Amino acid sequence: MVRPSIVLFGDSITEEAFGEGGWGASLANHYSRSADVVLRGYSGYNTRWAARVAGRAVATVAGAVAAVTVCFGANDAALPDRASAAQHVPVGEYGDNLRAICAMLHRRWPGVVVILVTSPPVDEDGRRRYPYAHDYSGLPERTNAAAGVYARACVDVARQCGIRAIDIWSRMQKFPGWEKSFLRDGLHLTPRGNRVLFEEVVFALRDANLSLEALPADLPLFGDMDPDNPAKSFEDEDGWAEC
Repeated sequence: MVRPSIVLFGDSITEEAFGEGGWGASLANHYSRSADVVLRGYSGYNTRWAARVAGRAVATVAGAVAAVTVCFGANDAALPDRASAAQHVPVGEYGDNLRAICAMLHRRWPGVVVILVTSPPVDEDGRRRYPYAHDYSGLPERTNAAAGVYARACVDVARQCGIRAIDIWSRMQKFPGWEKSFLRDGLHLTPRGNRVLFEEVVFALRDANLSLEALPADLPLFGDMDPDNPAKSFEDEDGWAEC
């Protein structure tokens, strides 16, 4: 059995995914005996930059890749007249860039499951309290309304491409107090926010037939071992065993 990989490609929401309580770390734990979770997160990147380097970013991922999550938009949605203007990408170009990234992934791994993930909602009060760099304007460089425009564009691209989308922007706002519960600085995820995203990714992978039940363990489980004849436990389907 070839142990597959699940690749996480995105901006800081992905780069931080292996931190304490991160959604990527939880995913790696969830699939610890079934798949390798590979991180390709690039803080501050928008889709314009990501589309240019996507091939290079995943070039070193070896072996079979079962799924890729693509999570960009938080930086594209930065307002063009505020402190993070250099990261802004017009929403039309954002959609084109997402389509280009998805096409590249399907060319590299035909049959791979690509899951688009919207950026989370924005708590503008949090952005004012934790301003970008040396921004003293008192104005948030991102707004939830702008983030919503890009979230809807992401979902539209997924529908057009016939792939799955996780609308975490909408999902998180269904919970009372999401602003402080899920976002530590108005943009990046708290452990609770990471948990919500982790669960949504697990649901999406399950729907793509990549649940724990569908993916076999890469070696026999302890309870399946034959203590009197351990070599037999390691035989593959052709009856061959390691010496």
